Amino acid sequence: MARILVVDDEIGIRELLSEILYDEGHTVELAENAAQARESRLRQRPDLVLLDIWMPDTDGVSLLKEWSGQGLLNMPVIMMSGHATVDTAVEATRIGAVDFLEKPITLQKLLKTVAAGLARPVIPASMRSRTERPAALAADPVFTQPPPLAGGPAVAQPMGTAPSAPPHDDSYLGRISLNQPLREARDEFERIYFEYHLLHENHSMTRVSERTGLERTHLYRKLKQLGIDTSRKKSSSA
Repeated sequence: MARILVVDDEIGIRELLSEILYDEGHTVELAENAAQARESRLRQRPDLVLLDIWMPDTDGVSLLKEWSGQGLLNMPVIMMSGHATVDTAVEATRIGAVDFLEKPITLQKLLKTVAAGLARPVIPASMRSRTERPAALAADPVFTQPPPLAGGPAVAQPMGTAPSAPPHDDSYLGRISLNQPLREARDEFERIYFEYHLLHENHSMTRVSERTGLERTHLYRKLKQLGIDTSRKKSSSA
């Protein structure tokens, strides 16, 4: 699961891209202008940025150049526009953008471009070096989450409903079988992950939201998607 920042002044495009990327399992942050994008970037480096070129306050190319000059362009950035010229796209690439999406953006084109962007290391135009690990690893939940699940005691397994992994079986990560499709393994991991935080935060959605870095609306949708019951606190206290 990657953390993706979508920067676009059109609310319809922001919502559409957010829905698609969220359904793919990514965490999505939204910014409607360069000012919000700057704030989001300073809070935490995203794994990938989808950046619109034409915005009312600061255009995307100028923001890209600003990040590059400040040493903040250490994540893949994909530019978006419905009426950009070839020269604009070339300039953005020269500054450090990894790709370009032309609006209207089709579903398959979006997913293919995002996957390619996450899978390639970023080389900032100013230094052409990269000290952070590739975004492809950051996009994989097995590598991004804390290590309690990576074998050993099931400290982060609050529900205890699934059987423990066979000892010394390298086809398991904790109790997650690696002999299954990636999406199913990811869902199983996320189910354990959110059950853990719900238990330890006493089902406080505010604290779980802060702990996991998911906005509350996305958190509720994610829990519903994973089939996790969020009403147990109420029923247990009744």
